[in-house]
Amino acid sequence: MPRLLASFVLLIALPWAAMADVPATSALQPFVATYQVFHDGHELGEATMQLVHVDGARWRVDLVMRGNGLMRLTGLNLQQSTLFDTDGLAYRPLSQSTVKRAFLSRRKTVGLYDWNNHTAQWTGDVRSGHAGPVSLQQGDMSGLLIDLAVIRDARPGTSFHYRFVDDGRVRDHNWVVAPQTESVAVGDLSYDAMRANRVQDGGDDTLIWVASGVPTTIRILQREDGSDITDLRLTQYKGAAP
Repeated sequence: MPRLLASFVLLIALPWAAMADVPATSALQPFVATYQVFHDGHELGEATMQLVHVDGARWRVDLVMRGNGLMRLTGLNLQQSTLFDTDGLAYRPLSQSTVKRAFLSRRKTVGLYDWNNHTAQWTGDVRSGHAGPVSLQQGDMSGLLIDLAVIRDARPGTSFHYRFVDDGRVRDHNWVVAPQTESVAVGDLSYDAMRANRVQDGGDDTLIWVASGVPTTIRILQREDGSDITDLRLTQYKGAAP
């Protein structure tokens, strides 16, 4: 069974590193994006990501993955959602939910980020030791929000740091953007995209391609020991009503 992306892809907070003195490229824009999902080069299904303006300073980002073929037979799918607020630059998580379904099994967790007490806790089908409370720091984000942060902050040749706090886990994420852009095809179009790379413990890494003027990621690739594992490739996107 493929390891699904813990983050897709999407709250954005000001990073601690070299990008700290670089202004944001643009305000958030509502969108709906569709992706093909591959594992070891074989198509598994489809993913949909959307960014929705809820009200005032509050937004919500959602990711839904649906399987076909063998993936459909196992019943495997994933739903993630993060509600957050923003001051126009930093994106602060308020709540987060994850639902994973496989054949004869279902796991759901819900996280609440209490910024008054600077703690986060999770309920539901929580793994042992992951319920919290976890101490929050300014700039902490869920996985989906980190994807949005990469879109916002990527510049050729730069690096930045985020702290991932999601589903009872806390990890440091260090990203490096390639010095040169590269052409990435989306249907009949081709984008001049920036490639951002997050190297993880054990040699595993995640790569994200983003392009100026595109509100969502062009591609997300997870690699383990030098081999492609999970690959999300954008097929189309459109703006949504604000």
